[in-house]
Amino acid sequence: MDDRTAEQTEWPTARRAPKRNDGAGCLLAGLGAVAAPLAWAPRAAISVGGGFEGQARDLSVLFVDLPLVVLGGALVPLLAWALAGRWVRRPWAAPLVALAVLALAVWGLTEWWTPRHQQGAGHGPI
Repeated sequence: MDDRTAEQTEWPTARRAPKRNDGAGCLLAGLGAVAAPLAWAPRAAISVGGGFEGQARDLSVLFVDLPLVVLGGALVPLLAWALAGRWVRRPWAAPLVALAVLALAVWGLTEWWTPRHQQGAGHGPI
């Protein structure tokens, strides 16, 4: 048999200091999952309420758009954090990049997404 000790047969592992910001990514994802629908809701209110006599009611915003907005609000900061953590070697840069990407995503959501408004009687040229 071989007389090697357990210390000699172990694979060399890189010892890393424990990260202090492990929960910060999850906290930022939760913030994104809350902030995105809060920015989205005022623009979607007319589709849920329906406007005058419920003519413009479109409940697909609740069944399609809302889950996608919440999912995007949670995944965009996590993806940005992961990519920044891989490409940038500074540990403080990843949270800042993720927060900036979340802010840009919420701004883009409010600028780009507009619910569909149906044209009813009296909404157009005579």
